[in-house]
Amino acid sequence: MCGRFTQTASPEVIAQQFALTDPPLFTPRYNIAPSQPIAAIRIDPDSTTRTLVMLRWGLIPSWAKDPKIGNHCINAKAETVAEKPSFRSAFKKRRCLIVATGFYEWHVQGRAKQPMWIGLRNQQPFAFAGLWEQWTPSDGQPLETCTIITTEPNNLMAPIHNRMPVILAPTAYDQWLDPTFQQTEPLKALLRPYPSEALMAYAVSTLVNNPRHDAPQCLEPVPV
Repeated sequence: MCGRFTQTASPEVIAQQFALTDPPLFTPRYNIAPSQPIAAIRIDPDSTTRTLVMLRWGLIPSWAKDPKIGNHCINAKAETVAEKPSFRSAFKKRRCLIVATGFYEWHVQGRAKQPMWIGLRNQQPFAFAGLWEQWTPSDGQPLETCTIITTEPNNLMAPIHNRMPVILAPTAYDQWLDPTFQQTEPLKALLRPYPSEALMAYAVSTLVNNPRHDAPQCLEPVPV
């Protein structure tokens, strides 16, 4: 699964990396947790250009009666995302890029769980494959939420965890974002493990275990 991640790149770097017209306005995040707002890129239906929006992490399907379902929908499995009722409509028409610079996973070592940070070796921001939805309560304002798609681990991740988030190659961005492209098999073909040689991983402090800790110290390497 993917339950925590980081986004520490500057607005200018994000704008350049993802071909945005204007640098987005947000601050670095060192320990992003479910239910929090996260930066996502999607196609604006009016201008048909990429736009960055803030979505709540934990997808609530449009048909849901109880918003608590979002607590169980922070991730969607690549193997079943096209068929699962919670995700299949969004997979077809509401795909997004979730901006990140790395993610955390916990390596079980006996009775201990060692948090690890994983990111690109070139230290550039990247995009998780995401889906978004709009849910409207009976007596309130519409709420936009999202989920991160996961897949089987690559060789780097396999000793750490049995799942990893889907990191999309930049060459896949246009097809993934295009709401008019709805062919299931080509889209599912994008949901594969990222090459191990392009990633790095190191142990970090247990500070990240508490989502209230959101500071650079979360990223500092620790000896193991």
